[in-house]
Amino acid sequence: MPPELLRRCRILAGPTACGKSAAALQLAERWDAEILSLDSMAVFRGMDVGTAKPTAAERAAVPHHLLDLAEPTGTFSVARYLEHAETVVRDVLSRGKVPLFVGGTAFYLRSLLRGLGDVPAGDAGVRAELEAEIAERGPEALHATLAAVDPAAAAGIYTTDARRIVRALEVIRLTGAPFSASRPDDDPLPPQDRPVLCVWLDPPRAVRWDRIHRRIDCMLAEGLVEEVKRLRTDPGLGTTARQGLGYKEVLDHLEEGEPLERCVERLKTRTRQFSKRQCTFFRGLPECVRVPLTGDEDAAMVAAIVDAFPH
Repeated sequence: MPPELLRRCRILAGPTACGKSAAALQLAERWDAEILSLDSMAVFRGMDVGTAKPTAAERAAVPHHLLDLAEPTGTFSVARYLEHAETVVRDVLSRGKVPLFVGGTAFYLRSLLRGLGDVPAGDAGVRAELEAEIAERGPEALHATLAAVDPAAAAGIYTTDARRIVRALEVIRLTGAPFSASRPDDDPLPPQDRPVLCVWLDPPRAVRWDRIHRRIDCMLAEGLVEEVKRLRTDPGLGTTARQGLGYKEVLDHLEEGEPLERCVERLKTRTRQFSKRQCTFFRGLPECVRVPLTGDEDAAMVAAIVDAFPH
């Protein structure tokens, strides 16, 4: 995104279930802002419960953008996301509003700040080898391989995201260099080009764990299993959508016959692990300022704390 646009944006990031969405609604009211999603799974239509998309009432209160951009049958690249994001930012600014990015997808945030970098074209042979390996060993095994050779890249990829794991390892095999080195520049964005505000929320780990468990329980109560059942046949789930947290575990239940309780426990474990990796990523991103929280704050209090930062 051009620096002249990025400098006028504000970014509220953080690990899953840290309270960003609720705080963002409060901040949008304070700042006369519109919310731009920074979530790689919320771009898919129909994937609502499992991605905790804003409700109809929340969307009516504050305009939300960069949601429901593609059918879950296909893929969606970060390049397409950045194209959409630039268009939306220009539109929001043209109406005198503030663009407020909110989310926790590490690769999207890094790409928004630093661009896409110089990623080589794919190689069908190498990709076929890796896809065969991932089919045999499972995505978690290859994610562990990726983490051993390129922890920075692994930190921004779900352990179940087969497509992106394969792509990262493909680039490493083709170039002999870390995937993270061919992605956005490793140098921090110069201060003069940074967004007017870029922060991430960091409540204590025990608080995050508890919220993750409660959020997953709520998703199940709100119909996550029924949502996945419907999406499997109408319109169908592509490779990327199938690897989303929550969707993969429910599919294991529906298609492999695993007890739902076991799949839910695995989902909670994976989500905790993902939250830990998100925090590791944010700590290593100097453009994004940490906002320590106690976990006792409500959304209004979090918004007041963020609003006190210079912007």
